[in-house]
Amino acid sequence: MSKEITSRVTDYSQWYNDIVVKADLAEHSAVRGCMVIKPHGYAIWEKMQSILDRMFKDTGHSNAYFPLFIPKSYFSKEASHVDGFATECAVVTHYRLKNDGNGNIIVDENAKLEEELIVRPTSETIIWNTYKGWIESYRDLPILVNQWANVVRWEMRTRLFLRTAEFLWQEGHTAHATKEEAIEESERMLHVYADFVENWMAVPVVRGRKSANERFAGALETYCIEALMQDGKALQAGTSHFLGQNFAKAFDVKFTGRDGKLEHVWATSWGVSTRLIGALIMAHSDDSGLVIPPKLAPIQVVIVPIYKGTEELEVISSFVTELIVKLKAKGIAVKYDDRDTQRPGFKFAEYEMKGVPVRIAIGKRDMENGTVEVARRDTKTKLTVMQDGLEIYLQQLLEEIQQNLFDRALNFRDSHITKADSYEQFKTLLDEKGGFISAHWDGTPETEQRIKEETKATIRCIPLDNPQEDGVCILTGKPSVQRVLFARAY
Repeated sequence: MSKEITSRVTDYSQWYNDIVVKADLAEHSAVRGCMVIKPHGYAIWEKMQSILDRMFKDTGHSNAYFPLFIPKSYFSKEASHVDGFATECAVVTHYRLKNDGNGNIIVDENAKLEEELIVRPTSETIIWNTYKGWIESYRDLPILVNQWANVVRWEMRTRLFLRTAEFLWQEGHTAHATKEEAIEESERMLHVYADFVENWMAVPVVRGRKSANERFAGALETYCIEALMQDGKALQAGTSHFLGQNFAKAFDVKFTGRDGKLEHVWATSWGVSTRLIGALIMAHSDDSGLVIPPKLAPIQVVIVPIYKGTEELEVISSFVTELIVKLKAKGIAVKYDDRDTQRPGFKFAEYEMKGVPVRIAIGKRDMENGTVEVARRDTKTKLTVMQDGLEIYLQQLLEEIQQNLFDRALNFRDSHITKADSYEQFKTLLDEKGGFISAHWDGTPETEQRIKEETKATIRCIPLDNPQEDGVCILTGKPSVQRVLFARAY
């Protein structure tokens, strides 16, 4: 199966597409720009969703649901917000079809909507219009709400999981009585995302703030986590936005404070999407297929019997039945593949392609010796392991694989953060090495835009723990007090 995958070195983009398709994660749909997420891909998303959902609830948030359709007039109330999404909006203008009498279905010209509806690209406007009816006094605050939903952003150039016209995500929308509470919420959720991506996805991230050019439309501050993929490009893995009072003012959402004064509410929004699956693929996978960190693997251990005849299979199956009980008791997701329609070699290749962390093979000789063969997906090494205490060994092995994947990604990331002190050095590093380039910037949007136009690199973030360091901008030579991280990105 791995022969069907293009090498990362030959064509990274095609390698990525091959893995998405060959590992049965997703495929292009009949609707241009949209994808079908297949069961294996959706199972990974369900794992991500369930973990994040618990993390949100542990920090006091509740789930709700808001309409898919948003009146066009809502977008015009927050000018910078609509500017950010205007070119990506899908618009509903009619509400009925009819038969034209010749067997064709056409739009009924008499069924035009009085006001066009925008298919949700993000939900700030519809939610803040709703919050107006929920908030009267400080007693109604804070509102800590999250929504699991789909959104539509009419992308012209699409890539499965990374950029599609429709995708799945969660979007948190919170309302607060003070600026300080809202900023604290924005930063808290950034760290929740970082915790998830590092400790569950095994992908190291840089926590930081976006430059003004890269902020979310309508935000006063955008916090982000940035990850580095194996081709040296950055990927924004999550964002959290401090919205100030912009949306509260746009939708006239006020509350009476403890002092009896009327003032506008403070807001945040934050979200991650199925783009995380793309990040997982590009951070860990290899030329043999998908590699999934054990904590997110729908199947953590697969067991393949090797046998001749029913008798041998029955002996192996009896042992496996008992083993499965022990593994499930330790919270390990296990599958026993005793299909007689495929040979063991086919199964080995299939589960390697799909990224199952651990594969166990058991044959007649193993049963006689009280052993099994254990294969690790991350290192592709095989070991003969005793059956006695196997469940404890596998539990420890899964933890070791999880840590190894993180350490491997961390070593790659850290070796691809390079300082540049001149514009020529900056451009050379981008072309020859890639990764994050740590360089001085004069703080102006004009300089940032010129660098982007000339090199296709953007400021990925201003790290939260950035040390102050006097220097000069690599492009203009103007004074700078800190370095920022540039990279080419997805």
